[in-house]
Amino acid sequence: MSTQISKVVPNSTVTRDLRDLDKKTDNLYESIVIISKRANQIAVDVKEELNGKLAEFATTNDNLEEVFENREQIEISKHYERLPKPSLVAIDEFLNDKVYFRNPAREKDEE
Repeated sequence: MSTQISKVVPNSTVTRDLRDLDKKTDNLYESIVIISKRANQIAVDVKEELNGKLAEFATTNDNLEEVFENREQIEISKHYERLPKPSLVAIDEFLNDKVYFRNPAREKDEE
């Protein structure tokens, strides 16, 4: 997942037109809630992925004096630090129709 993210989304903040965010929902705040929930999902996924990779380097030894530098572990950490923020990924997915969402309250009102 993380390799797909780094190729698609810019790593820095981008100025956005707020009118683009509310086109799909007709409500800016609803759009922001959808984006924030997706950003939380992405953050959890990336964190689990990182923890899984770093768990391979975990030692059963609890001795603080034996802290050593593992180059591969450092490279993995740096890779994840360079990834775009989950909020930037979520905004990009939302604007490119890659996020499924629905509003049950609105569906009920339309019936």
